[in-house]
This record gives sequence, C-alpha cells and structure tokens, in this order.
Amino acid sequence: MSRQLFLDRLRAGLRGLPAQAIDDIAADYEAHFTDGAAAGRSEAEVAAALGDPDRLARELYAEAGLKRWEAERNPSAAAQAVFAILGLGAIDVLVLLPILLSIGGTLFGFFIAAVACLGAGGVVFAAGPFVVHDAPIAAVMLAGLGLMAGAASVASVTALVTIGCVNALVWYGRLHMRLLKPALDS
Repeated sequence: MSRQLFLDRLRAGLRGLPAQAIDDIAADYEAHFTDGAAAGRSEAEVAAALGDPDRLARELYAEAGLKRWEAERNPSAAAQAVFAILGLGAIDVLVLLPILLSIGGTLFGFFIAAVACLGAGGVVFAAGPFVVHDAPIAAVMLAGLGLMAGAASVASVTALVTIGCVNALVWYGRLHMRLLKPALDS
C-alpha cells in the first residue's frame, strides 16, 4: 500500500473528528513514512508495519471519543464514546448491542415514568383541592408533592445509573484497546 493510499484511508476513517485533530494524526503517520524512507524501507513495508488504516482509524476515533467524554461529560460526548466503542469491532457490536439496547430501554422507561409522575404530581398538587371534595386540601397537596418528589428521586437515580453505565462502557473500551495494542504493535 502506498503512503498516499494509507493516509487517504486513515483520513476517511477519522471523518467526524475536528479537522485539526485529523491533520495532527495524519502528520504523525506521515512522519512514520518519512522515517521509514530514511531507514531504507519501502512505503509498502511501512504501511504493513503500521497495520490496517481502517482499523487504526476506528481505534483512534474511539480514543478521541473516550477523551471527549472524560473532558466534557455531556450527552453528546457520551453518545460519541458509546458509538466509537461499538465501532471497534463487529463481534463487540453483536455482543454489546443487545445488552446496551435492553439497559438503554430500561433506563429510558424509568426516565419516562419519572416525567409522567412529575406531571401527575403537579396536576394533583394544583388541581386536586378543586376536584377532590371529600379529602382535606393539605392531604391532596401533600400527595401531589410526594409524587413529584418520588419522580425527582427516580430521575436522579436513573441519571446516576446512566452515568455509571457510560463509565463502564468507557472502561470496557479502554480495556479492549489495551488488549488490542499488542496485536497492533506486532
């Protein structure tokens, strides 16, 4: 494989990262080719030693996603980290995707339930005293506040579990990349 083809495939795999990051990564790999040529190695030998540029791009993209998640801790960074890790390999996708979908669906269900309970608590708190005539007003209003407090608790725990799941997935990705590193170096 030629230098230009290797770098083109690497750049194509890194699409989606900031242009400066892509340029820096490409410059690093360009230096490998320059050093190899100075040592008397052909472009094909250097490219073979570096490995598959598509796989390399996926790993670099995953590493960038993990670094962004550690720096920003927002939903966009979490999504990028999750999808970057899932993109590392087809077997990982086949194993992780059903697990992630079931956990994600459950967490989404808890979030929707919390929002519904919050709305129901607001309705009970605001409209309950006017609708329920046989109960004391304070009891109805406290029931509405209780529903809203319970909803806030469920939403908080759901957010904490979601952050924990993303952190576990980031840990898995780092472990995965550490295990692959010796294979890439050989």
